[in-house]
Amino acid sequence: MHQPEQDHALVLESRTVLPTDHGVFTTCAYTFGDVTHVAMLMGDPAQVEAPIVRMHSECLTGDTLGSHRCDCGDQLEAALQAIAAEGTGILLYLRGHEGRGIGLAAKLRAYALQDDGMDTVDANRALGLPDDARDYTAAAEMLRHLGVPTVRLLSSNPAKAEALTSLGITVADRVVLPVLDRPENSHYLQTKRRRMRHDPLAGRVSVQEDTFPVYRTLAEYPEVVAQLAQSADGFIAARGGDAEFVSGEADRTHLHHLRAAVDAVLVGATTVTRDDPQLTVRAAQGDNPVRVLLDPRARIPVSSRVLQSPDARTLWLVGQCAEVPTGIGEHVEVVRLPAGSAPTTSGSDGARGTSVDPATVLSVVREHVNGSILVEGGGTTVSAFLAAGVLDRLFLTVAPVLIGDGVPGVRFEGSNVMGEALRAPFRRYTFEDDVCTEFVLSQAAGAHDAAQVAGQSAAQPVGHLTVQNAGQGPETR
Repeated sequence: MHQPEQDHALVLESRTVLPTDHGVFTTCAYTFGDVTHVAMLMGDPAQVEAPIVRMHSECLTGDTLGSHRCDCGDQLEAALQAIAAEGTGILLYLRGHEGRGIGLAAKLRAYALQDDGMDTVDANRALGLPDDARDYTAAAEMLRHLGVPTVRLLSSNPAKAEALTSLGITVADRVVLPVLDRPENSHYLQTKRRRMRHDPLAGRVSVQEDTFPVYRTLAEYPEVVAQLAQSADGFIAARGGDAEFVSGEADRTHLHHLRAAVDAVLVGATTVTRDDPQLTVRAAQGDNPVRVLLDPRARIPVSSRVLQSPDARTLWLVGQCAEVPTGIGEHVEVVRLPAGSAPTTSGSDGARGTSVDPATVLSVVREHVNGSILVEGGGTTVSAFLAAGVLDRLFLTVAPVLIGDGVPGVRFEGSNVMGEALRAPFRRYTFEDDVCTEFVLSQAAGAHDAAQVAGQSAAQPVGHLTVQNAGQGPETR
């Protein structure tokens, strides 16, 4: 970064109110040197010991034009939401910071070099420009003028906190906003994390209810989510069906927290016949969800734990003409799928390869369950719900193991060209040795995430957490 320029005086040019989608902000225009910056205030930050503050660098392409090559627009929205949720805070909009201070034309030239394969750091250097040319002296002067000597900084960039500190502003905490990567900017953001010390997207995260935001999101907003763990070469089990265990204990703890957050967990018949799962919450605190068994032919053995154990209410979804055996537990309710939902081919896990439409299945389940639904398995069922476009989000964990041949994980009819491949905003989490990618597939899920961020205290960072297991030994699902 450039050395601070100390020979300019800060001038307050105007003060007014600005109504926005996030509330009404008091807005001050400051001139420092020959550049005019803006401070947006909510509440009275000077009366707070350490208000939240976002130093936002001007980005025409991201903030105004909606470009997805960076995360600037997303960060701006998230910061305003966080400030509005807290009721007190400041957003400093710093002009002259386009392209980390190199200017708009140079930034676009750097983009062209990135199109040819360079990353953002090498592109700047190829143009003879610094990695980061921003100066935060104006920001520090504005904070002093506003009577705010101590801040909690909304940023994933430690260099911003270091710059403010060197300018005499105390950074009591640095808060990372959980903004999603997009397929278009993932490489750019990964470069900043790898080469410019930015915080990881999620890092090694805890699977405790009070620190993993999506658990609260699923408990508060009805969504349809799916979870699957597969090997690095795309299999959820060995050739003989052995799936114990593809992923590690931390990922399985995550699964149990998902179960605790939702109202129902849905699996196909093959998953039950192969694994004999319990589908209950054991490695987390919470109630057992309703178990939903998608089984058009009623081929799940009567001896299965889900049909015998009264641990959770169970819906057994069978075809109109399927013969249901006797001897099932009183906790099991047989639900007939609508006429026309009977299987047309064999060898299915309950959805793909049959005429059972996932949307129809969900409408049947919704007659009995109001909240979130977790589609847990197997690979055929998860793939069918994904292909049908009915999932709000997908948690796909990849374990560092190669099976070679086995039971496939996510599979659906794709495109012949990469440009038409399914891409969605995402987060990545590290569960011990496993990497979990959370794909946010619907606008509703994105809106729920934004509402969750706005509703939580900005004092609670969610970016630097440590894996903690519940101390449970390996056990069948």
